[in-house]
Amino acid sequence: MVRLTRIYTRGGDMGETSLAGGSRVSKDSLRLEAIGAVDEANAAIGVARLHVAADLDSLLARIQNELFDLGADLATPLADNESQSEALRIQDDQVARLEREIDTFNSHLPPLSSFVLPGGTPAAAHLHQARTIVRRAERRLVAAMAEAPFNPVALAYLNRLSDHLFVLARHANGRGEADVLWRPGATREGGA
Repeated sequence: MVRLTRIYTRGGDMGETSLAGGSRVSKDSLRLEAIGAVDEANAAIGVARLHVAADLDSLLARIQNELFDLGADLATPLADNESQSEALRIQDDQVARLEREIDTFNSHLPPLSSFVLPGGTPAAAHLHQARTIVRRAERRLVAAMAEAPFNPVALAYLNRLSDHLFVLARHANGRGEADVLWRPGATREGGA
């Protein structure tokens, strides 16, 4: 159990922070960029939860907890010959659960005839915003992986989570009925 009795430590006043295990890194490192984007995604999901129905709220609550696990995963450098029990890592079963939920929700949605613009209901708009932040976290993690090894399942989780949030946004749009569809060239003179 985590117990925080002091909120500020002054340890980051010189532009560095500690990773799990105690090593220090610059706050502008690619690792910290990825961790920060995951934190932003979690906050955006927290806002989305204020607007969703109960059926989505429980899913999003679990995902918020998993994003904290993901942050811990990214903050813990991979050790040589690390066993599964040594560090908190995102696991394949968490990615598989997202896939099952995507398939379940998507099976109740009409097929798309165009790309979906972020919007529709407030819940869908917030879920789309969270989705774009997850995509940024994914890009930041890819960049960080070029510098150091990371749990590859973490990247798969982010990739699947963005798809998950897209499908949940469509679900929140009256099962796709209130989706705002892209109309290519619609605003050009003589457009569609």
